[in-house]
Amino acid sequence: MTRARLIAFALLATFLVSVAQAADIRFFQLGTGPTGETRFPIGGLIANALSNPPGSRECEKGGSCGVPGMVAVAKSTGGSIANVEAIGAKRLDAALVQADIAYWAYHGSGIYKAKGAVQNLRGIAMLYPESMHLVARKDAKIKSVRDLKGKRVSFGEKDSGSLVHGRVLLTAYGVAETQVKLSFLKPGPAADAMAAGQLDAMLVVDAYPVPTVAELAKTTAIDLVPISGPEAEKILAQMPFFQAGSIPAALYEGVRDANLTLDVGVALVTGAEQPDALIYDITKALWQPSTQKLLAEANSRGRLIKLDAKAIARMGIQLHGGASSYYFDAGMTP
Repeated sequence: MTRARLIAFALLATFLVSVAQAADIRFFQLGTGPTGETRFPIGGLIANALSNPPGSRECEKGGSCGVPGMVAVAKSTGGSIANVEAIGAKRLDAALVQADIAYWAYHGSGIYKAKGAVQNLRGIAMLYPESMHLVARKDAKIKSVRDLKGKRVSFGEKDSGSLVHGRVLLTAYGVAETQVKLSFLKPGPAADAMAAGQLDAMLVVDAYPVPTVAELAKTTAIDLVPISGPEAEKILAQMPFFQAGSIPAALYEGVRDANLTLDVGVALVTGAEQPDALIYDITKALWQPSTQKLLAEANSRGRLIKLDAKAIARMGIQLHGGASSYYFDAGMTP
């Protein structure tokens, strides 16, 4: 055999091995959220940790501790509602979803009462809390949710999770939606409108510090409107997936005091049709020490993602069988 033929044979063998390896790769699509929100970078970190393509160095030798043969891809999405619908339609393999949206979707209640339950929705883990930021221009003199009457407000885009949260607040504080001049804007455009004096307040539900709010505070005097009192207590009593929270003092320029608010957890969810063995391995990879280190070092909210009772408490929906088996083996009661 000539040298040229040997080289050609070697190249062909390499190509065939690559094709064979590629055939063994499982691609796993993870829905996150809009690019400007915390769920997007957190989702990217999780996808990276879950990935373990053929040829990766072994976990025990300092390599990938993800699911063997899998490449997870984080996708930017419209948010929790879009993610739930994609899981229901089997367009995503897993997603990050706010716990209240997941609860309503699974039970066919709340905003899903008319639509019906998303029957294949299953939980993997509770991850970290997000906080309601009701941001107002200081000159709008909005000191309570009730002061939104007659004001120009954005709770987010139509069909967004934050719009649902805004409506929950209005109902709890006795404000009719017709009493508010509502716009349907993403956080970025809403902040621009506030800076231009075209909007009085906006609601952003995200992990603090929220970059959009921080940038707005540098150019525009703002207040964080407290979400507290008997109205907030009523929300907590009726909707246990919410928790009492607080946004630290001096986190945003010009906002000196801590602000009482409500938090809602972010859950990692999947579809019931996903194989138990796969979701077991995904859950195991999520709670690997190397994954925990990656999340903690790369993102402030990542430090809150820990394997303890919070991982499965307040889920509000059925755990996937694979995740449930992992927690049982880890000595936790799902």
